[in-house]
Amino acid sequence: MSGSESSVPASAAAPTEAATLLSFSVHSLPSPEGAARDARRTQHGRWQMFAILLVCAAPVVAAYLAYTGIRPQKLTNYSELILPPRPLPAALPLRDLAGAAIEPLSLRGQWLLVVVSGGACDTACERRLWLQRQLHESLGREKDRVDKLWLIDDGVAPRVETLAAIGTGAKTPGLTPATVLQVGRPALAAWLAPAAGRGLEDHLYIVDPQGDWMMRAPPDADPAKLKRDVDKLLRGSAGWDRAGR
Repeated sequence: MSGSESSVPASAAAPTEAATLLSFSVHSLPSPEGAARDARRTQHGRWQMFAILLVCAAPVVAAYLAYTGIRPQKLTNYSELILPPRPLPAALPLRDLAGAAIEPLSLRGQWLLVVVSGGACDTACERRLWLQRQLHESLGREKDRVDKLWLIDDGVAPRVETLAAIGTGAKTPGLTPATVLQVGRPALAAWLAPAAGRGLEDHLYIVDPQGDWMMRAPPDADPAKLKRDVDKLLRGSAGWDRAGR
């Protein structure tokens, strides 16, 4: 019959359908190398996202810490840190003991231990000059990076004995001479300043090689503690500071 001739026997269609099903059920498996590469990419992407989030969050965290009053641990310096540091005035009217004008910027290039007093130099002044001298000598080979500076602020000529004690004038073997310069106290106040209730002559001042006054020792400073401050400064600047101007 025509109807039976046009129909496909069930036994003939079954193998074709089975083959079609099998062709869709077979997949290639990922290689171990590809899986490891995908895992690395995923981890790298996560680290990138974490870094971006960290950068974005940093200002917020910093503002929160500042607002809540959280501060770093107490600094370990003995002397008072001057913030911001005060740069050496280019117009500071310095003169040597002979009255010749000295260019202020010529003081740059070395660490400076600065004492301020009148030329008569009383007992307290002598004690600070002695501290300056002993501190400098205690630095050993690092002392070539440090200069001693005595600023006379009243125009009075210093005594010969005082100059000899600091190695200026009559030279003392093995003692590095101090630089002695004259400057008016009002002009000097544009650079150095004492602590509240103190005078300029009450402190030893520390100036960095750029000419910036950045530290003020307490009155009647403890020599050992002051030396630790100077040692830290010299170690911290060892990478960029060299002896000599």
